[in-house]
Amino acid sequence: MERVQKNSAYLNAMSTTGTRTRVRDVNPQSGMCPICVSDCPFICEIALSTFRANEALYPEPRYFGESTASSLKDYGLDWAHFNLLPRLRGAEGIEPDPDLAIFPNASVESKIGKTKVKFPLAMGAFGSTEVARRYWDGLAVGAALAGCILIIGENVCGVDPKSEFKDGKVVRSPEMERRVKRFKEFWDGKYGDIVVQVNVEDTRFGVYEYVVSKLEIDTVEIKWGQGAKAIGGEIRVRDLQRAIELKKRGYVVLPDPEDPVVQQAFKDGVIESFERHSRVGMPTEKGLIDFVEEIRDLGAKSVTLKTGAYRPEDVAWQMKAASEAEVDYITFDGAGGGTGMSPVPIMNEMGIPTVYLEALVLKAARKLKEKGRYVPDISIAGGFINETQIVKAIAMSNFGDGPFVKTVTTGRAPLTAVMKSEYFVKLAKEGKLPKSFTEVYGDKPDKFFALADEFKAKFGEKIGNAIPWSAVGLYSYVYRMSVGMKQLLAGMRKFKLELVSREDLAALSPLASEVTGIPMMHKVDEKVFESILM
Repeated sequence: MERVQKNSAYLNAMSTTGTRTRVRDVNPQSGMCPICVSDCPFICEIALSTFRANEALYPEPRYFGESTASSLKDYGLDWAHFNLLPRLRGAEGIEPDPDLAIFPNASVESKIGKTKVKFPLAMGAFGSTEVARRYWDGLAVGAALAGCILIIGENVCGVDPKSEFKDGKVVRSPEMERRVKRFKEFWDGKYGDIVVQVNVEDTRFGVYEYVVSKLEIDTVEIKWGQGAKAIGGEIRVRDLQRAIELKKRGYVVLPDPEDPVVQQAFKDGVIESFERHSRVGMPTEKGLIDFVEEIRDLGAKSVTLKTGAYRPEDVAWQMKAASEAEVDYITFDGAGGGTGMSPVPIMNEMGIPTVYLEALVLKAARKLKEKGRYVPDISIAGGFINETQIVKAIAMSNFGDGPFVKTVTTGRAPLTAVMKSEYFVKLAKEGKLPKSFTEVYGDKPDKFFALADEFKAKFGEKIGNAIPWSAVGLYSYVYRMSVGMKQLLAGMRKFKLELVSREDLAALSPLASEVTGIPMMHKVDEKVFESILM
């Protein structure tokens, strides 16, 4: 665990919060400079806390609405600790014919619950945080065209300033309507889905009733947590009246916007924003069973569950509860990154990292299956950005009867694709693209997006209008992963995604092998190796 211990050095200087130390060779235990001097001009974590108090718990406030955040900690075990094993002979899922067994013929489609996807990816959840609202068009259109699942996160109706309520229940939310409409506008109705998540406040507001009955949402996701935090969703509010309105709607808003002292501090510029917090649920097995039944009675075709990186006993309890309620699938989110303003100490220091978490989830799934119990499909989240990680996560879950993990869920990477697309299109319009970029890729979107001609041929003048360039960017990102995954499958000689299994993996460290049960590289094929030579 030496790698984890060395990470204490980051505790007093993090790019997440914009802090740094005076010298580089900091105390490895505290992260403080070996000699802390009184006339130091730099702002470390201690100094930031000195000036900004609890504001220092969060990623830099000035970037809220234009950023995502993650942990900085090296947990000592990740997907890089495994390698995929290629094969020389034969082929599965296709005829062993050199003219047929080529990577473009590999299938990367999957099915989770009742939902088919062209690529095993769910994007989200993108809730009431400002960054999700700003970049929704690219996310929605891109996800729909890519045939993936897109999840509308918590608190959208409750935060929408134009939401209408009757007897405490939401009856209309223009923002929710916009989000659903943008996805369905380009959805083929066959692959992917638009999912709406509900937390404690959403449940109180009756969001699930509204979206199923009025917006024809097929899938509702019950949220119990996420890998970035276990204390409820948070956003930052920069308007005093808005903060007061959210408090009156029932949210926890800090500091209290109705306190005269706080109001004066806001007017003086001492306080620049307010924190809006959601409550955490206190789930019970019966409560889940009843809630799932209620949602289905409303007409929802699927009900899913999203949960975080809680302790091992909670993983077991959640799997049992999900089994009893017969949810269509369950998403487990490993530590630790978020799309809003998750507390930095929680992202770094709390929760079960993704590989450890999947190992626990699979242990629970196998126990349930051995007892003949219903096992919901599984989606794993937590730091996924490319096809190699996705294939490894799915392969690790297949003990010979097909994978338990059918998709992975990710939020930060799709947002990065959309944000980067929009920013570079903006620079192109202003003639401000970096020279190093234009020399290689061109100075216009229809040049630097490699799939531009393909989109123009199919959609014509919709490109750049109804279909924003950011959607093209997101689609391109998924397409790259799709092609990359087909190449990996072809290398393993398994031409359908559901065929990848634990036999296609080797652990590169004793810890990786101990946690997952995947053999070390030098132990793979040990017996068959000898038998072949004999």
